[in-house]
Amino acid sequence: MRTRVKICGITQTNDALAAIEAGADALGFVFYDKSPRYLDILKAKKIFNEITPFINKIALFVNPSYEYVMEAVNTLPIDVLQFHGDEDEAFCKSFNTPYLKAVRIRPTTDLKDVASQYGSASGLLIDAYDSTQYGGTGQTFDWNLLPQDASLPLILAGGLNSQNVYDAIKQTNPYAVDVSSGVEKSKGVKEHSLIQQFMQEVKRADQ
Repeated sequence: MRTRVKICGITQTNDALAAIEAGADALGFVFYDKSPRYLDILKAKKIFNEITPFINKIALFVNPSYEYVMEAVNTLPIDVLQFHGDEDEAFCKSFNTPYLKAVRIRPTTDLKDVASQYGSASGLLIDAYDSTQYGGTGQTFDWNLLPQDASLPLILAGGLNSQNVYDAIKQTNPYAVDVSSGVEKSKGVKEHSLIQQFMQEVKRADQ
């Protein structure tokens, strides 16, 4: 099966279009004001208006209020919500929108248990653990921690780039990969040649 690709941390229209042109399946937008890739809803709307059909638009939140998520859902044509904080399943599924639950993995993390806790999720996004931040660390983790028989689709994140994504896919066979800092020239600004190289390596791994 083909590995899907999400380019996350989009803050500019030209970066969104470059990712689509390179073959990305999904674009991620960060609605968390402590992130250097934060985007407000009005600016996001301008970018969303330029996105071509059949591209998934994923909105990332970290411990948001119910009202903030509803404002985004009611304003933007969001396809999938992504919760990166300590949200429980009841909160995640309360918006009647497909969602991903991010897991900051540690050696003690039981992903099968997490999958049972979030059985309504469309998938689990597995990221590196950092005690000081919710994702966006640019750090990899031990891919051996991923189970081969997960009950939910697994999206591999955490420090991926064109130098390591081939090995990551070959080792873990994820449903999708998620990249942000690995295709950037500065935080929130993508380097289009790096996006293209990343996509080429994903395709090479799938062949």
